[in-house]
Amino acid sequence: MQEDIITSVLDGNDTLAIMPTGGGKSISFQVPALAKKGICLVVTPLIALMKDQVAKLKEKGILALAIHSGMPFPEVKKTLDNALYGNYKFLYVSPERLQTSFFKEYLPALLLNLIAVDEAHCISQWGYDFRPAYLAIADIRKEKPGVPVLALTASATESVQKDICEKLEFTHQQVFKLSYERSNLSYSVLNVEVKINKLLDIVNKVQGCGIVYCRNRKRTKEIAELLQLHNIKADYYHAGLTHEQRNEKQDKWLNNTTRIMVCTNAFGMGIDKPDVRLVVHVDIPECLESYYQEAGRAGRDGKKSYAVLLYHDNDIRELEKLPGIKFPSLTEIKKIYQALVNYLQVPAGAGEDVYFDFNIQEFVKAFKLAPLTTIYAIKALEQDGLLTYNEQVFLSSTVTFTCSKNTLEDFEKDYPAAEPYIKVLLRSYGGIFDAPVPVNEKELAGILKVDTNKFIKALIKLAQKNIISYQPQKDQPQIQFLYKRPAAENLAINLQHYNERKGALVSQIASITNYVKDATTCRAKIIANYFGDTTAKDCGVCDNCLSKKRKYSISRKEFSQLELQVITLLQKTPATVKELVQQLGITEEQKLWNIIDHLIGENILSMTEDNSGKLCIKKKGQDKNPARF
Repeated sequence: MQEDIITSVLDGNDTLAIMPTGGGKSISFQVPALAKKGICLVVTPLIALMKDQVAKLKEKGILALAIHSGMPFPEVKKTLDNALYGNYKFLYVSPERLQTSFFKEYLPALLLNLIAVDEAHCISQWGYDFRPAYLAIADIRKEKPGVPVLALTASATESVQKDICEKLEFTHQQVFKLSYERSNLSYSVLNVEVKINKLLDIVNKVQGCGIVYCRNRKRTKEIAELLQLHNIKADYYHAGLTHEQRNEKQDKWLNNTTRIMVCTNAFGMGIDKPDVRLVVHVDIPECLESYYQEAGRAGRDGKKSYAVLLYHDNDIRELEKLPGIKFPSLTEIKKIYQALVNYLQVPAGAGEDVYFDFNIQEFVKAFKLAPLTTIYAIKALEQDGLLTYNEQVFLSSTVTFTCSKNTLEDFEKDYPAAEPYIKVLLRSYGGIFDAPVPVNEKELAGILKVDTNKFIKALIKLAQKNIISYQPQKDQPQIQFLYKRPAAENLAINLQHYNERKGALVSQIASITNYVKDATTCRAKIIANYFGDTTAKDCGVCDNCLSKKRKYSISRKEFSQLELQVITLLQKTPATVKELVQQLGITEEQKLWNIIDHLIGENILSMTEDNSGKLCIKKKGQDKNPARF
């Protein structure tokens, strides 16, 4: 559907495209943007994705820029100047940046050819990841009335689709929906007492790399270590790790040094790895939207893959308590807000667009607060548009020369040992006299063949001598107030919207628990129906579909005869199930499915790799991927 979407955008239509994870959303806005004069504004909350796409575009000789939360002011100014005066084709912006007065100053002069809104479900309070900053996109439309909008998301219910179109003020709208069916992905839900034992069983049976999703950070490390004890190359990942640690772990998984990544939902967003064979959830997600997105990271290459959800009955009871926990009372929110501004030392009427380092563990300990209530109170303040809380802000180290060039020459004569450090900065970064420039201490130390800590100490000494201004990197969570902060007694929360969001969560939890409990309906069909796709057919490969097939009894003699006939036919040429039914003259197709299920389980048959739906005799040495656990 990419061509249809691109044509719609080029025709000037406001367009909503719902495409599965890995479905090629980026091409849908990159092609029309390159075909038109001007620059494309890409709104996305995913900093990792931003950086990745900018780097990939630059590799292709396409000029692209990014502005995200956490960037220092001089860097933002320089980026916007480049967008205004340079020959750039893409400007990636985090939604929070759209609201700043500085961005609004530049907006009228920017020649926009398209506004692409990634993760568009975030604009809807009925969506599972509502971000009020997305609502500012409508203001941009008023400033740029002739510019079309392309909204992109992997999952949106019909009510969310409608909300996206309304909130983005669509006119002449076109909606494109790819099917939610994934014929190569087998869904299973297993009720187990000891999850780690079943997880080991699954990981040992399914070859290739995988992801294991957990609810909390502590659990990621525990499960990864248990897998390691069984000689499985596993690692863990969550938002509490440093930027460097996250990058290192992610890279090892991407290049298959690590086979299984055990993680929270902080992992996977914007990561393009097509050969993931397995995604296991050891905790039930809060909603089908996030489950579909996370499970959908398996099998992007179209090859057979597995999405497994492990649970026991207590998990469902705990999940049903969640709305009461995630939506604290207004009294609790005000109490935590007062503690927060005291902790950050932000007086009433101040703090607008300022970033504050925020250690939540230290904060709850200092004010004797309940950790979960604190997190969700801050989330409530964020969803009401008062502030942003980002656990994964990474601010690069920056350097700028603060002395004159004459002073610098005199300094080098007096301190010859400092000369190599000064020269490597000047040679590596242009404009370092004009504005703070992001620097990589490790890379620069490598050029000079010195230890990184030694290089950092040299920069600190140069700063002490007033030669440079040096800001070391920050890798702590950040709180940013979007407006001048109100006094606690004047704090107002839109209680109607707040309660509506709580009701939406209750409904989402009911949908995911129904998915878990349903032991008869095709899993893929449940998911497709949830998103409004009523045309979906039984997948034939999920646990419920396979269970149905096994119900059809067949005598041993008939089984052996059919088995031999199927193998004989497939030795000649691959065939679909329908073709086999016709060739064998079978009246009950489910009997044939029993044979096929058995032969796949015994590693004799497999699907052909051309996505034609044909079965073939499995070649010797081919990876063993059982069809059931």
